Amino acid sequence: MVTLVRFLVGISVAALALVSCNDGTSLQRYLVDKQDDDKYVKLDIATSLFESDDANFTEEQKEILSTIKKVNVVAFPLKGENAADYETERAELAKILDNEKYVLLGKVNSNGSKMTMKYLGEEDAIDEVIIFASDDTRGFAIFRLLGDDMKPGQMLKLMNSINSGDLDLSALSGIGDMFEDEFDTQNTDTAEEFTDIVEEITD
Repeated sequence: MVTLVRFLVGISVAALALVSCNDGTSLQRYLVDKQDDDKYVKLDIATSLFESDDANFTEEQKEILSTIKKVNVVAFPLKGENAADYETERAELAKILDNEKYVLLGKVNSNGSKMTMKYLGEEDAIDEVIIFASDDTRGFAIFRLLGDDMKPGQMLKLMNSINSGDLDLSALSGIGDMFEDEFDTQNTDTAEEFTDIVEEITD
């Protein structure tokens, strides 16, 4: 009887662990599911852009940026006909990012635009940084920053530098053009709207 009880307890603990590991759609799963959804536009940004000769970053900013190895961007440009989908998708993303495993670094609200920065991992070893930016007139974008030895304090400092205009992102002003080139076979308006989202964030 005692053996049976122990067995049942063990099964229960295992089941609870399984449930806790699958307590909702992960951000990665969500983004993978959207890869073939033409309402979204996607791009991987080469971190070599951060090392451009035209970049005018301080030594500290260069040190922080050097820890970023890969940047994935997925955006939902807002158009009249997809307004309902926009609200649904944004709410789903917000719900995913509300999971306690995504640790809040900071939030910025400015001129109708919102930006939230969170991270996955330990304080001394971040696995990824997530920036969720939205604007009710333009759409939303998710930036996933993957890297080595990223630190929460450094990422927060980077976010504050962007918000205050202390980080010179003029070298990244061509990102919008990259999207237009990448999606030149799609609706031109979509590429231009997405360019607006990206440039609003990097201005």
